[in-house]
Amino acid sequence: MQKYLKFVLLVAVVVTITRCTKSNADADVKADTKPVASEVEKIVLKKDTLEGQMTIPGELIAYQQVDLYAKVTGFVKELKVDIGSKVKAGQVLIVLEAPEMAAQLSAAQSRLKSQEATYTASLANYNRLVETSKTPGTISQNDLEQAEARRDAALANLDAAKASYNEINDIKNYLVIRAPFDGTITARNVNIGAYVGPGGRGSEVPALTLQEQDRLRLVVSVPEAYTGYLNKGDEVDFRVRSFPSDNFKAKLVRLSGALDQKFRSQRVEADIKNTDGKFLAGTVADVNLTMRSSPDSFTVPKPTVVTTSEGAFVIKIVDGKAQRVNVKKGLQFEGQIEVFGNLKEGDVLLKKGNEEIKDGAEIR
Repeated sequence: MQKYLKFVLLVAVVVTITRCTKSNADADVKADTKPVASEVEKIVLKKDTLEGQMTIPGELIAYQQVDLYAKVTGFVKELKVDIGSKVKAGQVLIVLEAPEMAAQLSAAQSRLKSQEATYTASLANYNRLVETSKTPGTISQNDLEQAEARRDAALANLDAAKASYNEINDIKNYLVIRAPFDGTITARNVNIGAYVGPGGRGSEVPALTLQEQDRLRLVVSVPEAYTGYLNKGDEVDFRVRSFPSDNFKAKLVRLSGALDQKFRSQRVEADIKNTDGKFLAGTVADVNLTMRSSPDSFTVPKPTVVTTSEGAFVIKIVDGKAQRVNVKKGLQFEGQIEVFGNLKEGDVLLKKGNEEIKDGAEIR
């Protein structure tokens, strides 16, 4: 009997311990499934304009630049300019010499005169036959038609001779290289006596390089993410290393309207007056672009946006509970960030988002 009572007591103790353990486990499960309560700061969403500056490298280049080559084969007879020479549009820069061209022009002129004489004789013969044929029975119709055909053939040969002469004469004009616009000679790669031309040794590099430097282009490549914040007429500031203490201003006058396929950026340009020659073409500049968001966009403090490998989101408080809202990020300046998403003015957001706060969590 004593052994039996000990056994019953042991069983009762085991059952009691099991029930207590189960109750504690159930309590733990319920505690785990209960939404997390957090004490947080909140902000009320409102529309605002975010404005700031971004520094991007740029370059000052010549407003116009052209490499001048010899179009015909010849030798440099006269070189009238050098590096740094200021020239006007139409000014003679180089005179070439091609003796064989003079012979070609002389031969073409002789053929032209010969064809003129042949046409004159054919025309006179045809006119006489026409006058004679007015007397019935004097000239056959076949003779008249033959004379007319010879006149037309002579006229065609004359036109061909004129075209050949004009072509050679025009090519002769290419022996003189002139400036296409006002500018400065910045490179010279030939000397007097040099052999140049389309097939000559002087064709590997341009004979001269001409730049228009009274006006320069400030060229900047703006990354794709910021192209929507720039407009024609926007003012930019820039600095150059040659004048480190000076700050210069310009206005954007051209936007390419397309992205560079390699660098995914848009080319924008501003015109710079340089009549005093203060800036050199090719100068690198540090350009400050003013970025301004739309007045209808939402801006929040940077800690409000939570960024994960899956994207970015903010936490909106709805009826005392957390609700994640996926957003896209825009401009970021001085601790503020522009956001786009399913948001409206007056929404209440957590000032400091946290990835550990899940949807439905209670917010105090």
